[in-house]
Amino acid sequence: MKRWLIAACLVASGLLLGGCATNTIKSDVTAFHEWPAQLQDKSYVFERTRDQDNNLEYRSYENLVRAELNRLGFTEANTAHPPKLKVMLSYGIRVRDVHEVYPVVVNPYPAPIVNPYWYGPAWRGYYSPFYDPFWYGPPVVERREENYQLYTRQLRVVMAQVADGKKLYETTVVSEGRNGSLAAVMPYMVKSAFADFPGKSGVPHRVELKMQ
Repeated sequence: MKRWLIAACLVASGLLLGGCATNTIKSDVTAFHEWPAQLQDKSYVFERTRDQDNNLEYRSYENLVRAELNRLGFTEANTAHPPKLKVMLSYGIRVRDVHEVYPVVVNPYPAPIVNPYWYGPAWRGYYSPFYDPFWYGPPVVERREENYQLYTRQLRVVMAQVADGKKLYETTVVSEGRNGSLAAVMPYMVKSAFADFPGKSGVPHRVELKMQ
């Protein structure tokens, strides 16, 4: 009986945690960098491809990166001040079909009605034969199946020196979930990209952000 109860609780807890995770964006972030210890000039400019230059979706994501860079003390260069750094970003999304099998705890019987007169005297230390709290048996664990689409979203940001093109910072953010709207998820992926800037080079880490 104890084994049944422990198994049922573990399954129920797993399902609850899985349900709570639906509103959380989990991103795996890996950054490689050779960031100078002292970088006095943190001016930058975005370097765009020809397609990106006239792409409104790209401009929206560029604004998200711009906000994070400004938060970190970078300054977007103007015509009067040549930039020290150039920033490039790319992104994408792909989808795959998933077939999932998982357990579900089901209680097919109603809870018994407890009548205090069914119990024997307390001093006797046992239940009356007319009432058994385990009469209805343990909960039933059923197998359920579900088909859905899982989206893999990716963001890549590169920062390099304008003078010689040397890369100083390169980060890749990968996030998976059922939300196929890249526009809805991108704000959290951009925040994840710069959550620990510049961080430890080559050390993957996970960033979890709750969707607002």
